[in-house]
Amino acid sequence: MNELGKLQDDVPPFRSDQAFQIIEESLGKPLDEVFSEISPRPIASASLGQVYKARLRSNGDLVAVKVQRPGVEPNLYRDLYIFRSLAGLINGWSMRQLGCNAQLIIDEFGEKLLEELDYDQECRNIQDFFRNFKGDPFVKIPMPYPELSGPQVITMEWINGTRCTRTGQIQDLGQVDEFIRHGVVSGLRQLLEFGLFHADPHAGNIFALDDGRIAYVDFGNVAEISESNKEILIDAVVHAVNEDYKEMAGDFVKLGFLAPGTDVKPIEPALEKIWKDSAVQTLENFNFRTVTGKFNELVYEYPIRIPERYALVIRSLLTQEGICLSLKPDFKFLEVAYPYVAKRLLTDSRLRTRLLEILYKDGSFDWDRLENLILLAKNSDGDLSLDLTETGRDMIKVLTFDRELRTQLVDAFTEGDRLAIPEVRSLLEVLRDSGAVNTSRIIDEIPSVSREILKEWSTRVLTS
Repeated sequence: MNELGKLQDDVPPFRSDQAFQIIEESLGKPLDEVFSEISPRPIASASLGQVYKARLRSNGDLVAVKVQRPGVEPNLYRDLYIFRSLAGLINGWSMRQLGCNAQLIIDEFGEKLLEELDYDQECRNIQDFFRNFKGDPFVKIPMPYPELSGPQVITMEWINGTRCTRTGQIQDLGQVDEFIRHGVVSGLRQLLEFGLFHADPHAGNIFALDDGRIAYVDFGNVAEISESNKEILIDAVVHAVNEDYKEMAGDFVKLGFLAPGTDVKPIEPALEKIWKDSAVQTLENFNFRTVTGKFNELVYEYPIRIPERYALVIRSLLTQEGICLSLKPDFKFLEVAYPYVAKRLLTDSRLRTRLLEILYKDGSFDWDRLENLILLAKNSDGDLSLDLTETGRDMIKVLTFDRELRTQLVDAFTEGDRLAIPEVRSLLEVLRDSGAVNTSRIIDEIPSVSREILKEWSTRVLTS
């Protein structure tokens, strides 16, 4: 990882007089009209551009000014043309052996690479990320200045922090566990909540702030996931937890890893072997690198093709896991990720069906699993407390009208010709100890919930 970091950050800079000319042409103003000061040399230099530290004349804010390397676009087109021509020579072999078009892979790679040259789009990406994480106490996104940006220049808030390439300095801050947890949770939120994720979160693009927050920079390479695909990804997590490999194989078809109509039965035992070998029935030995390595073997045996957006997802997860391991060698991804997923399942009304799938195992309600979800969710991230009051409020309304769900809960309470009083008592103790339910708030909201129930009931009666 250290050697790859050099490729990302140790690129010789181009001349500053060229950079300053590009800035002036892009902003349409002399440099000293916009900035009261600017570093004479770049603070950082990469293959596509370099960054200067400056101070705005208008308000004194410190900013980072990113300038695109001159002549980089024609060079990229030339290189992509060469790569695509070479891919054509092996296309027949790749179609037979791997089931994928080598030239199409180069096209997808080239498309993402050229997107990074569109600084107008990158500025919009920063605005989207800034809006998504606004108010988040653990994540810092630099504020963009679109009025001081253009096709070859981006101006954004300056980030004072320690790059993740300097692992020793971050460890000296003494907040490694919190920093890692914030990083994993913020990555999962990008993927499963916002559907817009940073596709190139290498160590040079992530900073640790002195107050324990994580900061992201360089938003040229981002990717989107549709609402339906977010739900399928959560389904895949649910099916993995339930060890439902038939449904997992179906998820692969829905996500585009397998063509529609593919017979998934031969793949089911292979998925089971990968998951069980990687997880070893616990969280202790699970890591993405192991799973990815084993999954890559399936590509040679089955007609699997990794869609471009999910190749970016996998790369993003592997990169983040690598950073976490460099900071903490005994880091376990699922120990951090499962609590976040548990909290989402318990608090997001849109995931109620997935929650019930997890809680019903082999046709029986799993009380222990519900308790474990609550305990995991309680530790999902730092000081953000778990509040299931709204979930309880929603469940009261749903139970009023959902006869099937009422029947399921009655069956769970009376399963095995006995009342599940010990299980319910244990669950109530967990809820009390976790502070997850504000009973006084629920009591206070009974009148408003009753009104909502009566309103929905009258609407159903009038429209029936």
